[in-house]
Amino acid sequence: MEGFVLFIVLFAVITLLVILAKSIRIVPQMQVIILERLGKYAGILGSGPHIIVPFIDAPRTVNWTGFPVGMSYIDLREQYTDLPMQPVITKDNVTVGVDSVIYWQITDPYKAVYEVSDLSGGIIQLTITAMRSVMGEMDLDETLSSRDIINAKLRTVMDGATNKWGVKVTRVEVRNINPPEDVRVTMEKQMTAERNRRALVLQAEGEKQAAITRAEGEREAAIARAEGERQMQILRADGAAQARLRSAEAEARSIQMVAQALGAAGNPAHYLIMGRYIESLRDMAQSPNSKVVFMPVEASNVLSSVGMFKEVFSSDSNNAAPSPAMPSPQPPVPTRTVVPTAPATPPPQYVPR
Repeated sequence: MEGFVLFIVLFAVITLLVILAKSIRIVPQMQVIILERLGKYAGILGSGPHIIVPFIDAPRTVNWTGFPVGMSYIDLREQYTDLPMQPVITKDNVTVGVDSVIYWQITDPYKAVYEVSDLSGGIIQLTITAMRSVMGEMDLDETLSSRDIINAKLRTVMDGATNKWGVKVTRVEVRNINPPEDVRVTMEKQMTAERNRRALVLQAEGEKQAAITRAEGEREAAIARAEGERQMQILRADGAAQARLRSAEAEARSIQMVAQALGAAGNPAHYLIMGRYIESLRDMAQSPNSKVVFMPVEASNVLSSVGMFKEVFSSDSNNAAPSPAMPSPQPPVPTRTVVPTAPATPPPQYVPR
């Protein structure tokens, strides 16, 4: 009898513990439980402890793809779903493999449970469909270079479609786009050709800039040379002018000295004319192109005039008395040569060199 009573007491304690376990629910932070009473929606249990009616109230369990079977706690944090490689056909009929990741968050647990049977599976299928639709409007080159545009379009399409499920798609990231092997080889060849073209363009541009720089350098050098030559010519002209001035000054002084030496004995102009005349004859005699030098008829008068100038200077030193006036030498008068009719006319006088 006592054993039976002990069994009854033990059974009552176990039953009470089970009832307490069924009636108390502790929900973690950022998680909720969908409560159903006799199969009908009764409310949402937020984070913290809750008391429910055992065997009448029961949490709703969900079976989502990628989550544990019979899960009753719904996580309200942002989650991600990794999509496997999916084949996508581009606008130019190239099949590429696309690997992407979806980030989503439950904003309404009621809709996430009752509006769709498999929330994560529906998001995956919707993402694949939207990706094929978006990338099907682009060619291969645009697909490879416009990942940000693809991500933005996918997020817009997904967010509008999953709004009725109580889910917000925060972002969609396309990780890899793998074209076929033959297309990849062709793209590598195209890229190599493009790089070679850019290298040639850059080389031509460099040669162009170098030629322009060389031309500018040559122009500046020519300007500098012309400026130097101009300065040199100016300096040379200034030097020649100064030399002529010095020569004129020296000649003026010599004329003064000659005039002072002659005094009243003679005209210094005749002396200068005779000196220039004799210098001209000397130059004519020393010219390498002349073989015969013609002397005028008045050459004896010129020589006698030179002798008279010599006697004037010598008599000035020996005698104190003034010397007789020197006859003014006559400048050579050109004679007219008349061609005789008979060969008896004597030829003109000349002095062979």
